Amino acid sequence: MPKFKYVAMDSNGAEKEGVVEAASQTQAIAKIRSQDMFPTRVVELGAGGKSKKASSGKGGMSTEIKLPSFMEKRVKAKELSVFTRQLATLVDAGLPLLRGLKILLKQEKHPRLREALTGMGEAVEGGSTFSEALAQYPKTFDNLFVNMVRAGEAGGVLDVVLARLSEFMEKAEKVKGKVKSAMVYPVVVLVAAFGILAFMLTSVIPKFEEIFNDLLGGKQLPGITRFVISLSNAVKNNGIMIVIGIVVFVLLYKMWVKTVKGRFIMDKVSLKAPVFGDLFTKTAVSRFSRTLGTLMSSGVPVLQALNIVRDTSGNTVIAKAIQQVHDNVKEGDNMAMPLEASGVFPGMVVSMVDVGEETGALPEMLARIADNYDDEIDAAVEGMTSVIEPIMIILLAAIIGTIVIAMFLPLIKIMGSIGQ
Repeated sequence: MPKFKYVAMDSNGAEKEGVVEAASQTQAIAKIRSQDMFPTRVVELGAGGKSKKASSGKGGMSTEIKLPSFMEKRVKAKELSVFTRQLATLVDAGLPLLRGLKILLKQEKHPRLREALTGMGEAVEGGSTFSEALAQYPKTFDNLFVNMVRAGEAGGVLDVVLARLSEFMEKAEKVKGKVKSAMVYPVVVLVAAFGILAFMLTSVIPKFEEIFNDLLGGKQLPGITRFVISLSNAVKNNGIMIVIGIVVFVLLYKMWVKTVKGRFIMDKVSLKAPVFGDLFTKTAVSRFSRTLGTLMSSGVPVLQALNIVRDTSGNTVIAKAIQQVHDNVKEGDNMAMPLEASGVFPGMVVSMVDVGEETGALPEMLARIADNYDDEIDAAVEGMTSVIEPIMIILLAAIIGTIVIAMFLPLIKIMGSIGQ
């Protein structure tokens, strides 16, 4: 009897691999599904144990699609949101899923999304479920997307789930855009400040030094002037070494952040950082609440939903807290206690989650928390901008003012000696 190697998702959203014996690919897929798993790839093994044919779902069709390098451009969240919204509209209008995919393929311009739509259309036409077709393209459709669609298919409410997904992505992108816009101003000002400072230290200050040496005849300069000139000479004479040092520091920092310990420390610091910490915390809470609420309201089992939220949290501190919540729920406890113990989630959030669990309306309560924190993010961005602007102005004034004073003190001394 032929053997088939498979890759499948279990009920918790974890990927598993194995080998199953069956008379055909269709029977192999049926056996995998009987184990409460959803196959994303089934490969028939030859006599030598090598793959003969890759297939997904029921259709026994090729699913291993290699994208050319020029097509590796990532699909943006906005483009994916538009695609999801359009597909939801078509399905809600009564069009068959396969026809909807073909309609969207005709108007889609993004090469990677076109490739995915072509493959998904073939998979669905071959008998695969839509979620199984989506799972073939993990770089475009993440676990959250695939599992929500799977829940929508199981409940017969695919159009509703797609609409929720689109709304979720739109709101998530809106919050992300606000955080980015809040970060743009200080970054631009700091880059401009360092650029001006580097220009003055390498081009302007050395000319002033020559003037002082000529006119003062070697007399001692004020302390602040000597400091600025020394700094200028250090930058001018060791500029290459300074640049190399900065590059090495950045590379070492990136390597350290990629380690488990480094990532955890930086994520913890980001949540506790002055000015920005409050914004990052509120963003993380909003993302957690909206993702978990959307998954649960779409019919995804709570343990599977918590696993997906953990993997898409974007912060290891939040992920650790969610893992503790998962473990507690698995043992029959509630969510409120581990959320409170993490020290990340505010008391109001813990209380609302507790009430949601007691009343059986947790998804609705999580949606309210997310909406509330979206409003607080708006206020936090405005407040942070109003605080950062004067801080940046004072910083620039201090840098430029120090240099100006350092250069004018000797000039005043020179003019005094000329007057005498």
